[in-house]
Amino acid sequence: MNEAETVRLTVPINERDHIIGPADATVTVVKYGDYECPACYRTHRVIKKMTGELLDRVRLVYRHFPLVNVHPHALRAAEAAEAAAAQGKFWEMNDLLYLNPGELEDNGLRKYAKKVGLNMERFEHDMASGVYADQILKDRYFSMNHGITGTPTFFVNDLLYPMSGMTLVEAVKALAEG
Repeated sequence: MNEAETVRLTVPINERDHIIGPADATVTVVKYGDYECPACYRTHRVIKKMTGELLDRVRLVYRHFPLVNVHPHALRAAEAAEAAAAQGKFWEMNDLLYLNPGELEDNGLRKYAKKVGLNMERFEHDMASGVYADQILKDRYFSMNHGITGTPTFFVNDLLYPMSGMTLVEAVKALAEG
């Protein structure tokens, strides 16, 4: 990319983000994702592997960006992830949602909540109340106003990285090891 094409992350990392890895990591990867997005599904395993291998040097930040006009279950899945986060199980739920993109209806979401060990009464209450939907949509619209248009979208050290999968992993490894 030349200087004129450089796109910077304009929404700073904040308390609503889901973060794994050290705050002082050499490399920070911000991912905007949608649980029903086929490309997000395809990149999930390689991103998880990268994070596992480089956890001491890479910080992964996850942001919901449900494509509600295209993916009818994406918002509900994001709500389930937030309900899990409220019980300290975001990353476990995140994995199950990405690994099972065809099972994102309420029955599947309940199955995953049980599997990760959530308090089911609290999970059911959170899902029935829609407590997380408004904030997810507000964050999505805010992100749209700051240039995010689709998923997956990755920023590496605050710069838009237009690749995903192994190309992204190789670039992150080079930065982390360099």
